[in-house]
Amino acid sequence: MTMAATLQRYLIRRGVDYELISHPHTACSAQTAQAAHIPGARLAKGVILEDDTGYLMAVVPASRHLRLGAVRALLHRNVGLATESELEALFGDCDRGAVPPVGAAYGLETVIDDSLTEEPEVYFEAGDHEELVRLSTEHFVGLLGSAHRGAISARG
Repeated sequence: MTMAATLQRYLIRRGVDYELISHPHTACSAQTAQAAHIPGARLAKGVILEDDTGYLMAVVPASRHLRLGAVRALLHRNVGLATESELEALFGDCDRGAVPPVGAAYGLETVIDDSLTEEPEVYFEAGDHEELVRLSTEHFVGLLGSAHRGAISARG
């Protein structure tokens, strides 16, 4: 598979310079960071949440775990994890488990962990388990639009 079409169109519309990096097929973000020889703190992963108003995306480093309580406190909402079948419907152009952490490309409200914004560059799945997008943190944050920011993760 190549880059997810939705993500590719979004990056083109936004005029963002990025680099695609191939890596051996991996099953999880920790393996991806190792296979691509990048720090887990620079690999962004998206976690899809839901509540009675719809879906949203939390973006955290691969080296950390989402703190659901922190997201609830930040947003003042009772969010929970979305199911795998819901993810397939939302991200039909992506492989299972390879959701690009760019919620705005998919029309999703987004919340990003503060620690990602401290890195000089960010990597993320392009929609499959064999390619990463690499771009500056400044461009990555710009792609997220009006994302909420906060301390929403903990060390794994």
